[in-house]
Amino acid sequence: MSVQEYLDKHMLSRKIEDAVNAAVRAKTPDPVLFISNHMRKAVPSVITKIKARQILDSRGIPTVEVDLYTNKGMFRASVPSGDTTGMYEAVEIRDGDKGIYLGNSVTRVVKIINEKISEALIGMDPTLQSQIDQAMIDLDKTEKKGELGANAILAVSIAACKAGAAEKEVPLYKHIADLSGKTSPTLPVPAFTVISGGKHAGNNLAIQEIMILPTGAGRFEEALQMGSETYHHLKAVITEKYGAHACNVGEDGGFAPNISSFREALDLVQEAITRTGYNERIKIAIDFAATNFCIGTKYDLDIKSPNKSGQNFKSGEDMIEMYKELCSDYPIVSIEDPFDKEEWEHIKYFSGLGLCQVVGDDLLMSNAKRIERAITESTCNALLLKINQVGTLTEVIEVVKLAKDAHWGLVTSHRCGETEDSFLADLSVGLATGQIKAGAPCRGERLAKYNQLLRIEEELGDQAIYAGEDWMQ
Repeated sequence: MSVQEYLDKHMLSRKIEDAVNAAVRAKTPDPVLFISNHMRKAVPSVITKIKARQILDSRGIPTVEVDLYTNKGMFRASVPSGDTTGMYEAVEIRDGDKGIYLGNSVTRVVKIINEKISEALIGMDPTLQSQIDQAMIDLDKTEKKGELGANAILAVSIAACKAGAAEKEVPLYKHIADLSGKTSPTLPVPAFTVISGGKHAGNNLAIQEIMILPTGAGRFEEALQMGSETYHHLKAVITEKYGAHACNVGEDGGFAPNISSFREALDLVQEAITRTGYNERIKIAIDFAATNFCIGTKYDLDIKSPNKSGQNFKSGEDMIEMYKELCSDYPIVSIEDPFDKEEWEHIKYFSGLGLCQVVGDDLLMSNAKRIERAITESTCNALLLKINQVGTLTEVIEVVKLAKDAHWGLVTSHRCGETEDSFLADLSVGLATGQIKAGAPCRGERLAKYNQLLRIEEELGDQAIYAGEDWMQ
């Protein structure tokens, strides 16, 4: 579109004249500023430029960042990445040249955004999120975003959402709520990582992480305080028992003492909670990530131990008995991926016991077809939402609707490779997921999300609703 065509399409000559007249009537002391503000409101926003670049995530591995420009400003988004990509999730594209960033560079994705996606979206209205997302889906034409890359598509989708919120002059979480049809934003209960293991830490703990949920807090601000205090008490407990060297942290910020017994780890967490005095107001969640220690049909709980005896293999039935005992002995309210990602029957049986929330991560991979199957078969009762497994915000909203219609719990989740982008916080509030998993109450890329939730709660004031005891709703 030429400059003259743009001027004619939006009748800018008339609007400039109206702005000048309005400034005269207002007797404004700063006519230029008045006219500028008047024009910003009078002219509909369109995408004028999209510029992508390669940045590093929290692990020092490349990821993509996008600056999306409209005539209202510039809006930036960056995307996280997991340590593995499941066969059912949207795929991220990397260059694969082992001589550059060990094959993890994303310069091809940057080029795709700067050329293909940019050309398709320039001139579009950023408030029309579904149309922007559909344009990228049509441009890709593959089920798993294999041509453009989920990392490319998601970065642009998020940046467009931020631009849309600015155009509507509403907070980002409110814009997301409007897009989803949800009108009551809710502050989620944070699931703070306090002990890391599995692939996220260099210790001998097979399970991926132990988390605490301050369900008894009255506000998110109090929940963050409770999480932080417990985290620091846990550091003291670990130091007393194993020494200061045991307080190194994993990728998500959880402590990683070199232990292999998760009961020992749970006892450490329980002691820290007791020291805070919060007791029943804090619950425990565990991400077993059992696919990572599943060997055939057995589960090797000593898979990371260098001197393992080979005697700690458990069957699916053994695992169920173990989970029942754990839920009886500790205040566990949520277990994630208790079995291998293809062990549908064991997960279904365990979920049917009603002992706790059973979250599907590797089982579901935020894939609509897998979620629909799990709903039909009553396999689990909660979804771990990882937006980069989906691809566009529109599809994320559709996946969330599936889970909500089934009365599932919803956990908005970070990835092990995170950035400073706080979008997940606004997403969790806008979609009222009730739970957010963003890592430990430390490390900048994790706190970016938690601190943004503080700001949102402050902005909402008396209208702020903290999920609290209704965290699964």
